[in-house]
Parts: sequence; C-alpha cells; structure tokens
Amino acid sequence: MNRSLISAACCAMLLLASSSLSAQEAPVSGIDVKTLDPAVRPQDDFYGYVNGIWTRNTEIPADKSTWGTYIELRETAQGQLRALIDATLKNPGKAGSETHKIADLYTSFMDQKARDAAGFKPLRADLARVAAARDKQDLPALFAYLQRNGIQTPFSAGVSPDAQDTEQYTLNIGQSGLGLPDRDYYLKDDDAKLKAVRAQYLTHIATLLGMSGDQNAAAHAAQVLDLETRLAQAQWTRVQMRDPVKSYNRVAFDKFSELAPAFDWKAYFAAAGLAPKASSAVVRQPSFLGGFSTAVAEVPLEAWKSYLNWRIIESYASYLDSATVKQRFAFEGTVLRGVPQNEPQWQLALRFTDGAVSDAVGKLYVKMYLPPETKPRVMAMFNNFVASFKDGIDKLDWMGPETKKEAQAKLAALKPNIAYPDKWRDYSALKTRPHDLVANVRAARLWSRQRNIDKLGKPVDREEWSMTPQTVNASYNPLLNAITIPAAILQPPFFNVKAEDAVNYGLLGITFGHEISHAFDDSGSQYDARGRLRNWWTADDRAAFKARAAGLVKQYGAYSPVPGYYINGELTLGENIGDNSGLSLTYRAYQRSLNGKPSPVLDGLTGAQRLYIGFAQKWRAKLRPEAAIAQIKSDPHSPGEFRAKGTVMNQPEFYEAFDIKPGDPMYLPPEQRVIMW
Repeated sequence: MNRSLISAACCAMLLLASSSLSAQEAPVSGIDVKTLDPAVRPQDDFYGYVNGIWTRNTEIPADKSTWGTYIELRETAQGQLRALIDATLKNPGKAGSETHKIADLYTSFMDQKARDAAGFKPLRADLARVAAARDKQDLPALFAYLQRNGIQTPFSAGVSPDAQDTEQYTLNIGQSGLGLPDRDYYLKDDDAKLKAVRAQYLTHIATLLGMSGDQNAAAHAAQVLDLETRLAQAQWTRVQMRDPVKSYNRVAFDKFSELAPAFDWKAYFAAAGLAPKASSAVVRQPSFLGGFSTAVAEVPLEAWKSYLNWRIIESYASYLDSATVKQRFAFEGTVLRGVPQNEPQWQLALRFTDGAVSDAVGKLYVKMYLPPETKPRVMAMFNNFVASFKDGIDKLDWMGPETKKEAQAKLAALKPNIAYPDKWRDYSALKTRPHDLVANVRAARLWSRQRNIDKLGKPVDREEWSMTPQTVNASYNPLLNAITIPAAILQPPFFNVKAEDAVNYGLLGITFGHEISHAFDDSGSQYDARGRLRNWWTADDRAAFKARAAGLVKQYGAYSPVPGYYINGELTLGENIGDNSGLSLTYRAYQRSLNGKPSPVLDGLTGAQRLYIGFAQKWRAKLRPEAAIAQIKSDPHSPGEFRAKGTVMNQPEFYEAFDIKPGDPMYLPPEQRVIMW
C-alpha cells in the first residue's frame, strides 16, 4: 500500500482547490467505489460488500497493530505535522518561544546519540529516592512525587469538574497501578493466551530491571507481578466503572483513613500539594482503596520498592537508550499488540512533541491546514443535526412529556467545539532543552500536573478543550455537555468539499450523530444540561430506556472478532448507542439537508445507499489478533467491522435502501432492531 506522506504545500493546495469548487461543477459521490466487492451481496454481508476488495488487498503495515480509514487519516495528519515540525526546525524563533520549545522537544527525542550515552543515568536519582525509603511511612511522599512526574502508582489523583457542581473543580481518586491492559490479564487462569502474556510480562519486567543494574531482577520481578495481581483483584471491572452514580463518592480527607487505614493519607495530601487546596475528593472505586490498604499492610517494603522501581523504569523506557526502547517495544508492541516493527523514530518524536505542547503545535496546524471556509460549513451541518435530533425527541413513542422536556433542554445547551479552541494554553512556564530528552519529559509532565492541580478552588473553564485540533478523533464531555470535533478530522476521506453531501454525512456527519447521541447514552443520559449528575428521568421512561439498551447488549455480545473472544456488550453499550442512534440521526439530518428535493443518483447509487456505504467505509479496519483481544478486554469501542455491520442492521431505512428481506443474513426482525433515539 502506498503510504507516502503528503507534503505541507500539497495538502494545503489540495484542500484549497477542493474548497473552491464551482457551484456549477457536477457533484461527485465521494464513495471509494474501487473497494466495493461485486462478488458479495449487500444483503449477505454489507461490510464485505463495501470493504471486501480493500480487506483482501490490504496488509497491516509492520509498525501498526491495526490499519483502516481512521489510521490512514491519522497518517495523513502525521505527515502534515511532520512538514510543520520540519519548517519549525529550520526557523525555531527566539529562545523561550513556543516554536523554539517545539524544536527543543523534537530534537531531544531524535538525538539518539545523547540518549544512548545517558542510558539509565537520568533515572538514578528517582531510583535512589525509592531505595532511601526506610519504612512504609515513606510511601505517601513517594507516591506524591511519582505522580507529579507522571509515573503510575496504585491510585490516580486528578482534577476535573465536579459532577455534582459543574461550576467548580474537584479532586478525583481512582484505581490504577497495572502494567497490563486489564485485570483479566492477571486473573483469567482459564485463558491460555492471557496466561502466556502474563508469563512474558514477568520476563519483560525482569529483563528491564536487570538492564537498569538490578542484581536480583528475577526475584524483584516476581514481587512486582504479585503486587500488581493483588491490585487487579481489588479493582472494579470496566463495566462497573461505567456507572457514574456508583463512581461518585465524596469523601473528606480526614475520612480516607476509614477506607484505607494502612496508608497515611494526611501525609500524602500534604506532599501532593492537594491540601489545603481541597478538603475532600471524589473516590471512584471505594472498595479498591480497601484492597490497596490491605496490600500496604501485608506486602513487605522491599516488594513495594521493587514495584515503584518498575513503575519508574517502565514510565521512561520509551525515552532511554536504543536497547531499552527495543526491549520495551518487544513486549508492549509485539507481545501485547502483535506488531513486529516499531514506528519510525520521527513519528515517535512527533507524538511526544505533540503531547507535550499540543496547543502550540495546534496553533501552527490550524494556520497551515484548515481552510477558513471549512468551519462555517461544518457548523451548518452540526446545526442540521441538532435540529433533526430535536424533532426526533418530540417523536419518541417510548418517552413521556416530562422527560422529553428535560432532554430538549439538554440538547439546546449542548456546546459544539468545532475545529479549534478560541483560546490556547500558555506554555511560558515550561522550560525545555535541545539535547536532554528525559529532562524534557519530566518538565512537560510536571507542567501538566501543576496545571491540573492549580484548577482546584477555581471556577470551571467551559472553554477548555479536551482534544487538540490536530487530533483525528472526536469526543463528548458529559460534565461540560460539549462535543469536540477537531480540525484534523475535517478533511478527506471524512470530509470532502467536492463530494455530494451523502458521503460527507456518512463519513463526517456520523461523527456528529455519534457524539450528540453520547449525551443521551446509558451513561451520558445521567447528566443534565449543565453536566450535573442528576436523574432527570421518570421511572417509567428510564425503565423503557434500559429495556431497549438490553437489546443492544445482547446483540453485540454475540459478535466474536477473534475465535473464543466475544465483544462485551455491557462495556461497549455507550459506544454502540452512539453508533446506532448516531446513524439514525445522520440519515434524518441528510434527508433534512435535501429540503424536500430528491438526492441525485451518483455512481449508480442513491443518496441513502451512498450514506450507508460511506458509513461502512469509515469503519473498515484490519486488526492483529493480539490487538483485537486487547481491544475486546479494555476498549469500550467495538471493532470496526461490527460497528459497521451491527449498526446498519438496526436501521429501518437500510433495509429499504438495499432491499434486505427476511432470510437474508443481514436481516434482523423489526422487534429485534434497536435505536434508542
């Protein structure tokens, strides 16, 4: 497959040229007709019909765990960012400027000679800090120090809007501390694949500890795995964590000793700089803290030291010498995700730089790659979706007027963040160096942590974005009741100004439909118009909602992307609601955009057919088996094939568009089809 990168100039020219399409120029369908498989009937396998040729002819690149439309667009965005970085390296500006910091960060990552010469030396001070611990009373200060440096500990501590009062920020304490993707990797002894990964993880820990100079690495690695297994046993499942009500437990600082008496919380809150900024926190998984406390009481200090040493080494392994990077990738990339080859260094450097100063990069990205007319057109599309959703609420036959009124209020208050934020983060306090990568990693982490903690005691900033403009993704934030659609997703193949609207609705519009629907999925629907965790439903309406949701849980729970591994219908419920309700909304919004006029037939396809084909092309993807298993265990998103296939089977208009009849494999009886909104 041709994966050549598009230059900055070419990208800009392509976008600007497409945006200047004459109103008289004949529209194009935008469908990638070359991937349609004439040997497959859409009635038999719609995903195979749309993507069969692509699937047969596409190999997953050696440095990727998955490949598909989303990843292709991310590669395009990476190429755009690389051109942007290259231009910045040639003209970094004055010392201390944002562009100079971008150059410092990227250069330090690419300076492999300096990294190889340093080896583990940049971590010696942190490892010595752990070694100096005299007893378990030193753990709270150690945890606080490591958290400030972005290093994982058994629990996380971060600041976000308070779900009970979204005008104020609150501290959240949640479970953490595992090195494998999910607790099942530690606890499922009846799963041979997961047991094998666990054994390889033990070897990996011992290898990296040994490379750091640990003379008793094998024994210390066993201590690490034993301790992480203890933590896994105490952790909530990912399904349990999706319940926002059970995950909201306000606890005063002086009451934490009742949840976890073996840990000195007063010392921790002081060392972490959280007291006196706050006097309480929301505990996400209270019972986990009990299990954590038991581990503090029962596990010897030396085992805790082994665990913390491992957390330090694992946290920085990607930024050290070549041998360490190679060993980390051998496990994290190959064992966990089945990827045989690491990504090129420039791509890793780019990801690090982008993550460290995302808004500084974002400003340059928007200036270089976003045509000014894109945002207004996309905003008009969004407004069409909101109007269609509003009509849909009024027409619901399972919801009463009282709940409908609340739903309409929430929809009216929904905030769209389109393309880029109105204000950017200030990086003036971040200090960078051109040839010291670990120092830059630490500086960026400290800056980010302090920025987060400094929010305590301040009113919530509702203008803050949770994604950057250069991110190929989208999101819904229930606490702010806001969706974010970044600039990078507003380009081909997801958005094509040359194409007739059907494909733009099927590829980009579904993103609007999906994210709007998240405001009303099983979790998002428990938050009101201001993002407060509040029950605004009547009992009968909530019962009707749950009954419909149970149908989606059952449907997706029957899909098996890897033999023996089934999608968790409860874990993926929110995303599946987003897909199914979102696609229904997309169809209605597209029909609304026609203003009563018939859609043209292009490439021999009706508008409805192009919309559904565009939707299925959006989700075309190939995954390595290891990556698919990790996704099934830890990701609330269903794999792409089932997002496409399962979703269309619930859409009444899909049956009409492709003449789906009883007996066809793509047919679901009407009583089994589920669309929540």
